[in-house]
Amino acid sequence: MKLGSVYKGYLKNNMFMKLLLVFALIAVLAIIVVSYVIYISISQANIRRELDIQKSAMESVDRYIHQRYDEVQGIVRDMYWSESLSSNLSFFLNHPYSEYVQQRMDQFFSDSGGYPTDVLRYFQNVIDTNSDMRNLMLYSANRQILSSLNMYKQFKQQSVNAIHSYIPDVMALDSKYIAAPNIWLRKAVGQEDPALYSIRAPINNKQTLKNDGQLVIFLDSRNIANALTGYISTLKGEIAVLSADGTVIFDSKNRYYGKTYPYFDGTKILNDNSPGFSLLGVSPAMYINKLASADGGYVIIGAAPHAEIAQSYQGIRSTIITISIICILIAVLVPALFVMNIAKRTNRIIRFTHKVRGGDFAARIEDRREDELGQISRSFNAMLDELEQYIERVYKAEIKQKETEMIALQARISPHFLYNTLEVIRMRAISQGARDVGEMIYSLSVLFKSLVQQKKHYTLRDELEMCRLYLELFRIRYKDKFNYTIDADPALLNRSIMRLSLQPVVENYIVHGIRTNSTDNELTLQVREQGHRLCVEVSDNGGGIAPERLAEIRMELAKQEESGQMFGLRSVHTRLRLLHGSDYGVALQSKEGEGAVITVCYPNQEERGD
Repeated sequence: MKLGSVYKGYLKNNMFMKLLLVFALIAVLAIIVVSYVIYISISQANIRRELDIQKSAMESVDRYIHQRYDEVQGIVRDMYWSESLSSNLSFFLNHPYSEYVQQRMDQFFSDSGGYPTDVLRYFQNVIDTNSDMRNLMLYSANRQILSSLNMYKQFKQQSVNAIHSYIPDVMALDSKYIAAPNIWLRKAVGQEDPALYSIRAPINNKQTLKNDGQLVIFLDSRNIANALTGYISTLKGEIAVLSADGTVIFDSKNRYYGKTYPYFDGTKILNDNSPGFSLLGVSPAMYINKLASADGGYVIIGAAPHAEIAQSYQGIRSTIITISIICILIAVLVPALFVMNIAKRTNRIIRFTHKVRGGDFAARIEDRREDELGQISRSFNAMLDELEQYIERVYKAEIKQKETEMIALQARISPHFLYNTLEVIRMRAISQGARDVGEMIYSLSVLFKSLVQQKKHYTLRDELEMCRLYLELFRIRYKDKFNYTIDADPALLNRSIMRLSLQPVVENYIVHGIRTNSTDNELTLQVREQGHRLCVEVSDNGGGIAPERLAEIRMELAKQEESGQMFGLRSVHTRLRLLHGSDYGVALQSKEGEGAVITVCYPNQEERGD
């Protein structure tokens, strides 16, 4: 109810409020849409920038790991470059350690003292020069012996044959060169630190090209963080390096070493080295970058929580919201003030028109502005000035002139002149053998004479005679297609009635009811008394009136104001009610396909004497 009253009071009849409301809605929606588009664009740009930084950090990690891999390959190449070192390494892998020591003693005096040819000394130097290495292992494929050096240069050699250990099976697997350390190798060398990754390289006999064994090096994963030094202040989220089975090799947050990465299954659906990023549907939501190393066998994952990325553009969102609110206020308030000013001036013009409608032709609008409303105001004032002049100088004079001309015209026109003229025409038609035309002219002349004849009192006899003359014209016109009957008690013919109250009803039938394609058209006028009323029923056998049209006619007759429709029936009905009251007038009944009955009721009163 309150909304309805607000609508009726402020919107229904207030064009300016509607315009303001529509403009405000359009402006608000436009600002919201533009702000949202700007926010989405900026936020996406921020997300892409943050993930591009993450991608750069991942590439730095990848370069670091490849450098370590290249260093291991360099170690193997150096061994192959030195003929004596390569020969000693092959002897070391294929003979017992005691025989290798004996061989070295035999070679002691032959060494030049330059490049070390002792296998153990060479690998001790390698550990000294590379701080990332924690364990260095040489596996003999033929003897199934594992020799190892730790970061403290402690040497250890042990048998790992297939009967007592799974290490031969592990070494036989065609695994990737960079992976998480195998658990059996960890146990063999006593390494329990989970933050490690291993790099493997095959060792082949330089002469026979057969595989003598493998070089396995454990490196400290924590040192991979050195590759992220330049990204500490800008990097969002975390970076993890995973082996092929999802085991964490490196974790920038130090949370998942030795475990399977929690988002590993979700990253499988992402394309390797895809140029974009994906929002992973986990809880919490994560932005994922993926960089796979095809030759190294590892995957680098960049994971940034959506909430953490969102913080980077939180300030931008607040700024956009603030600017949008200010723009909305400006877009609504400024037009509102402008529209209110126009509405105020328009209401002043409306009040002025009400005064003029009330007859105050001296009212004037005071508005000196040069815009459209000012021009309308001045036009109204000028129109009123001209109207007053017209009323005073022209209209009154014209009314007087019309009255004078009407009196003169009425004095000059003689009904007998027109009657005599029609009589001459009728006789001419009869003399030419057109008797039907003569009869029609006779009826028309008598009808015209009765119309222009001035009588102080008018009776039912006069009205019925006028109807008969009118119907006679159409009986002759339609010959055998139309007939009429007038049934009236002679005692009622002298009843006084209103002039021209039946003829319009009869004419209504001729115009709307007669069927020109039928031969049985019939109209009946029947007069009867109903107490204090004298009623004339005009009935026909026409097509009748549809219910919807009948309801419209009755509604039109009941209206107080003239609408311009059904002039004849409405004129009769209105005059009877004005002269005699609501008990009298015109009543209409009809059924579609059964004709219509129009009843005209008058006061039942005798003809008044002179």
